[in-house]
Amino acid sequence: MQAIIDYIITFLLYGNSPAAKQVGYTADESQWKKFRVVIVPNGKLGKEIIMPDLDEVKLEKIEADNEEKTRWIIRTDIVYNSFFFLSRAEELINPQRDEHGRFAAKYSLLSQHNRLMIPLVDEYARMLMKLLDLALPTPSFSQIYLTHDVDSIAHYRHLRGAVGGILRGEWRHVWASQQDIHNDPAFCFSWLIAHDKTIERAKCIYFVKDTPGKKHDYPQYNLSGKDFALVKQTLETSGAKIGLHSSYYGIRGNENWTTGGHRSHYLRCSIDQMQALADAGIQDDFTMMFPDQVGFRLQTTRAVRWINPKTMQLTDLVLHPLTVMDCTLSNTNYMNLSEDEAYFECQRLFEKVHQNAGEIVLLWHNTNPTGNIYHRSLYPKLLALLEEYR
Repeated sequence: MQAIIDYIITFLLYGNSPAAKQVGYTADESQWKKFRVVIVPNGKLGKEIIMPDLDEVKLEKIEADNEEKTRWIIRTDIVYNSFFFLSRAEELINPQRDEHGRFAAKYSLLSQHNRLMIPLVDEYARMLMKLLDLALPTPSFSQIYLTHDVDSIAHYRHLRGAVGGILRGEWRHVWASQQDIHNDPAFCFSWLIAHDKTIERAKCIYFVKDTPGKKHDYPQYNLSGKDFALVKQTLETSGAKIGLHSSYYGIRGNENWTTGGHRSHYLRCSIDQMQALADAGIQDDFTMMFPDQVGFRLQTTRAVRWINPKTMQLTDLVLHPLTVMDCTLSNTNYMNLSEDEAYFECQRLFEKVHQNAGEIVLLWHNTNPTGNIYHRSLYPKLLALLEEYR
């Protein structure tokens, strides 16, 4: 338990271990004189999962007296509150799920309190640093990840896709795709690579499916075939990394694509699924976002080690908060935004991430730039917006 407490306090202080020693987490008033800032526990960490207090933080200043130093007492348990969101403990006590078994934003108390767009844990961090007279983090993007889920490498190169295209009267597209995969509308890799290269310091990751290809995993491409070999060569030549896009039904344990990290298909990420990732030795996960609404599911803009709220174990699995996914913005069953509205929401997100020196993680599917919606025109605009922060 102490390891979790120490980690959360140090995380709030952006890894400043010496400063973390000036912060006490105790209700024992006889110990308070040892610290510059004391956080009073609510007594629930490791014992009971309860909803956090999201009201204004209760602060008390104790003036210097004789040999004592001026100190601050935080009577809101910001350690427990941070744990609640960073671990996703909320999902243990709220059983609501959507049709894909996902915990959606509409179920979260963050929606009920209008807190989706305000990273509370980062706000706690800024408050704590001010109380310790520490310099706030310089506004920046600590890292930019341009990521792409490769749900399909071609629309018409497999039997079901080709037959469906012919039945819809798209036989010219089917024929062109069969002649050369570069003619298939889903083969947008060169387009994505060209745009991603405009952000010089970005890390690019393509999450590749290694699944049975049934039901929600359909279609599965042949990882040993010529088409995928061409995709792989194209991506590796560009300098992009290849990550694992695990099955809708969970990680199987025999997947090969782990060098670039992991993202779950359909953004499915239960507590048990995340523990399976940790057990499999996967170190970086890029799934963590509500599928139906943009905002900060972890209530931080920064990468953080995951704490399993069931076992109260600090794992080696690092969660990279997903900033925005293309279809969250546009899908009629999600936000259903126009292009201008989507751009505005992304502006708001980018500003919060930049203010807190967090990570930008964009998810743009390789198949979406070919559709009739605005994904093809919006993506370059978002990359240009990121460049404005340089």
